Amino acid sequence: MSLSKNIFNKIFLKLSYLSTNKYTENTYWLLAERIIRISINLFITIYLVRYLGPQKFGLLSYAISYFSIFSSFASLGLDNILVRELVSDADKKNLLLGTSIYLRLIAASATILLVMIAILVTGEDFLTSILIISISSSVIFQSFNVIDYYFQAMVQSKYVVYSQFVSLIIASVVKILLIYYKANLIYFAITITLESILLALGLYFIYKKYNFGKLNWQFSYEVSKKLLKDSFPLILSSIVIAVYMKIDQIMIKKMLTDSELGFYASAVKVCESFYFIPMALTNSVFPAIINAKKKGEKFYKIRLQQLYNSVTWISIGITIPITIFAPQIITSLYGEKFISASPVLQIYIWSTVATFLGVASSQFLIAENFTKISFYRTLIGMITNVVLNFILIPRIGIIGSAIATLISYSAATFSLVLWKDTYKQIIMMIKAVFLISIIDYWKNRKELSR
Repeated sequence: MSLSKNIFNKIFLKLSYLSTNKYTENTYWLLAERIIRISINLFITIYLVRYLGPQKFGLLSYAISYFSIFSSFASLGLDNILVRELVSDADKKNLLLGTSIYLRLIAASATILLVMIAILVTGEDFLTSILIISISSSVIFQSFNVIDYYFQAMVQSKYVVYSQFVSLIIASVVKILLIYYKANLIYFAITITLESILLALGLYFIYKKYNFGKLNWQFSYEVSKKLLKDSFPLILSSIVIAVYMKIDQIMIKKMLTDSELGFYASAVKVCESFYFIPMALTNSVFPAIINAKKKGEKFYKIRLQQLYNSVTWISIGITIPITIFAPQIITSLYGEKFISASPVLQIYIWSTVATFLGVASSQFLIAENFTKISFYRTLIGMITNVVLNFILIPRIGIIGSAIATLISYSAATFSLVLWKDTYKQIIMMIKAVFLISIIDYWKNRKELSR
């Protein structure tokens, strides 16, 4: 364990040039959990896709995408806002956590109601409706994710990893048993909620055990107003993000077939399996970004450039080999009958670069409280995605949808050039992409040892 940890730290430091302190330790735990999670989920997904086939897997993917559009509202955009507040004023943790969980429970209840209304409006068939509602019930238990944000703020994510790992293992065993006994599609939808329940219980007990005090959460009307005021643009942004990340799958089902959606979704699964990397990295170093901002503008910019460097180089390192070996990857994972997914994978995987940079730059927007800009750039991406999907899907099918995703993700990330307060971030991203920032690193390497 200690040997693998030391190896990881050396690799991580070469990639990101972040300091060898608690942030690196925290990132190690986050990445370790995500790597284990993605490995297990990929293993389960392979057998699930092979068992269900393109048509049933496409239907399950549609139900998940349908719910995802609404679930973004339930989070209320509180994720990084809550981390920021806990870092800035840890003494108010009981007020912040208590208020946040009450707000999220109310939002979760409203989300389920909205899903049911939407099902009636869109006229979904009985099986599809049951799948969507079964998955939607998980949103209630996801409210307890506010505990995760507390440990992120304290840079102690290793405690959360324990509960995440246990819930993952139990849910995975259940899925394997369902495949073995040839269970109906509905049971696989129910396991999504089961995992949320297990994680909520795990987070609750981990918090009580490692918080070194009684559970004394409190609701504050004033705190709720402040949180919602700061997060309101992020609520809209989260909804827009969900739409432009999932609308392609919904449009494919409506305009093509469940089977073609199954091909498309299987390729997307491969790409999305890497999204944990920027999320884990940025979630871990966000407190470092906030603290660097307090120390001075120069150190703050160095930290941001480090982050852009890391996510850019990692994403390019992922994209090139997958583009080359896409057919072999698809057939080895899902079998020959899914070979139609390989062209989608070759195109879609390039959106990873924009996605990684988008996640990283969102830390800057949160740190500067540019939440409105975060919303506007996401809106640009969503509009671009919907329009291009509407144009390209009827003409070139699922390949057109992959092209629409690549263009829209890039448009959203690099639209920061449109605002005077953020256009310099694009310069930093370009420096990362073209390795120009390596020169800056050698100039500022003494600063990085802080």
